[in-house]
Amino acid sequence: MQMLVFWDQNLVLLAVPKTGSTALEGALAPRASMVLRDPPHLKHAPCYRYKRFLRPFFVQAGGKTPELMAIVRHPVSWLGSWYRYRNRDDLVGHQNSTRGISFDDFVVEYCKGDPAPFAAVGSQDKFLRINDGEIGVQHLFRYEAWDQVTAFLEHRLSLTLTLKQINVSPDMDLTLSDDVRAQLHHKRAAEFDIWQAGQG
Repeated sequence: MQMLVFWDQNLVLLAVPKTGSTALEGALAPRASMVLRDPPHLKHAPCYRYKRFLRPFFVQAGGKTPELMAIVRHPVSWLGSWYRYRNRDDLVGHQNSTRGISFDDFVVEYCKGDPAPFAAVGSQDKFLRINDGEIGVQHLFRYEAWDQVTAFLEHRLSLTLTLKQINVSPDMDLTLSDDVRAQLHHKRAAEFDIWQAGQG
């Protein structure tokens, strides 16, 4: 996942992990004016880091403030994607591996203030908010409304998008117990709030 800058169209696409950004990157990178591949803290820059470091650079370079776009995923689906991704064979034995851990236990650990490494996957809410608590992007779409994502990009960038599935994790049972689902809603309410704020 990499940040994509479309200079003429005055748009920057932020790469929120586990929201299909890799598929968009594959389709859009050849059209982008700039692709931030390195260093990691820039290519994965959340809104607050973009505001501090990159926005002033872009404004100075072009005299305008690019609009930001991002995709947000339903928290249970987002956590499920992380859980599956960290269950892969090459992580077995690593502290980030979820092999042998139930999805319920993964989510319970995620809900803790200081989760174990296997459940330390960040926060969509913190990624998308700036220091004053505002949502830092002008165009926020739900992952579940992919037709609206593609319609916006096709119109804004004057192109036709054909997306291929990339980095697809294996299918697994991701059913949460009622108690754990309630705990997630209570402990991580902000994650549901930011998803509700997306279009779709």
